[in-house]
Amino acid sequence: MRKILAAAAIAGSVTVAGLAAAPAAQATTSTAGSTVSSAAAAGSQGGWGKYYSSNHKAYTYGKTYKSYGKVYTHWYGKEYSPKYGYVWFKYYAGGKWYKFSHRWNGSYDTTWSGKGIKKIYTYTCWGGKYKYCGPSHRIY
Repeated sequence: MRKILAAAAIAGSVTVAGLAAAPAAQATTSTAGSTVSSAAAAGSQGGWGKYYSSNHKAYTYGKTYKSYGKVYTHWYGKEYSPKYGYVWFKYYAGGKWYKFSHRWNGSYDTTWSGKGIKKIYTYTCWGGKYKYCGPSHRIY
């Protein structure tokens, strides 16, 4: 009896009553726990940013989420100068890539959305559409 209990203790499957639990039951328990965690993580879209221009004079941040078949991106832009900040969005939908920019001065926030979007990338520029652009980041 001591050998069985020692083997069960080494395996880490001793219950309170001193009996060994079935390995299949242990695998099911740990798999179910990880499934719940991954499902919760997949359902929650977090925020993104601060993504700076290359000279750090402008930055953007925001949140991307999916609701009722549409992907929404609510973003904020900040820059503190007489020049403009630019945010670029590049997204993949319907088998094609699309790209657009938005210009702002000071502080700004807005939301855009689209159906069938699979991927979204963004980057921030300052002083011109193509000047002082920071690195591209995937946000969805």
